[in-house]
Amino acid sequence: MSTRILEEITPFIVMEVLEKAHEMEKRGINIIHMEVGEPDFDVPACVKEATCQAVNEGHTHYTHSLGDPELRMAICRNYKKNYGVDVDPDQVIVTSGSSPAILLVLTALIERGEEVILSDPSYACYPNFIKFLGGKIIRVPVFAGNGFQFDTTEVASLITPRTKAIMINSPMNPTGNLVDREVMERLAKLPITIISDEIYHGLVYNDQAHSILEFTDKAFVLNGFSKLYAMTGMRLGYLIAPKEYIRPMQKLQQNLFICASSVAQRAGIVALENCDCDVEKMVTTYNERRVFLVKRLKELGFQIPVEPTGAFYVFVNARHLSNDSYKLAFDILEKAHIGVTPGIDFGPNGEGYLRFSYANSIENLEEGMYRLEQYIIDLKRL
Repeated sequence: MSTRILEEITPFIVMEVLEKAHEMEKRGINIIHMEVGEPDFDVPACVKEATCQAVNEGHTHYTHSLGDPELRMAICRNYKKNYGVDVDPDQVIVTSGSSPAILLVLTALIERGEEVILSDPSYACYPNFIKFLGGKIIRVPVFAGNGFQFDTTEVASLITPRTKAIMINSPMNPTGNLVDREVMERLAKLPITIISDEIYHGLVYNDQAHSILEFTDKAFVLNGFSKLYAMTGMRLGYLIAPKEYIRPMQKLQQNLFICASSVAQRAGIVALENCDCDVEKMVTTYNERRVFLVKRLKELGFQIPVEPTGAFYVFVNARHLSNDSYKLAFDILEKAHIGVTPGIDFGPNGEGYLRFSYANSIENLEEGMYRLEQYIIDLKRL
């Protein structure tokens, strides 16, 4: 890899916050973690059983590079059940988490110098995938006042002959907001390929997430098991794509990754088919935390014009404390012992914001808000 590319790749700041927090914990400091987007739940019991059973039954060898046929069928049934869309198993590639899926899709779509449109803010790692492939990032600022929705007229004005795709994420990381159905419909009518990251689907409260496949069959979908089923360490994701792109991406999968974990794939089948009750309990708990955290953050002076209804994040305007979100996040970590993510991690338009994750117990969230309140009081005294 060239030195130039290495220099262009920016750090994943949330991981640097987490690593600093871990260093502090080694010194005996208690940290309330609200920085990482990782479920605090254990995997459902039936997933544990399926994992052990897969090992005991010898499902410990390479699978088909596209993925276990049973799992691909289960994914198709899941999209039919949840969104009423028909997906052929030959449109599915199972991957080792959703990150390889992002790489496969972008490699299939873009060449050096070609453009991908992103919302600003957006998931911190998207730009680095595009930079790695030599692509050009076109940012569209989105704003809290309308729930961080795309202005589709602005998107249309940015499309050029070199524009290859737009990436959308709903529920969105970092904001927790959903892309409106009407916005998805308008985006689907534009002359541009849509890559829809649906990894937080299922983690929705008092709202409904829509798959881009409800509006077009020409799109690419990214999804996985990490968030909804608390299977982050099992590294299991997948992509859905138009059939003409499957063979090129399959060849790349064969060379770079061979296949996803055979054991995790067997567990994934059980997760899709038997975990509805487990997911319902987790969603209910997340929602209780969401309601609590939004209320407390507002009480502390943070602006949340449109409350998040998905994922497990609250993205708040913190400019009344500082315009430097990076410095503020590390100051909160050092002085209040709370891990939060600076908004600048998600793009220039995220500056002045902080992302709080409520993938933590209500007791820890309460303690975190108490510490944050004391931090703000002390800050105002200076």
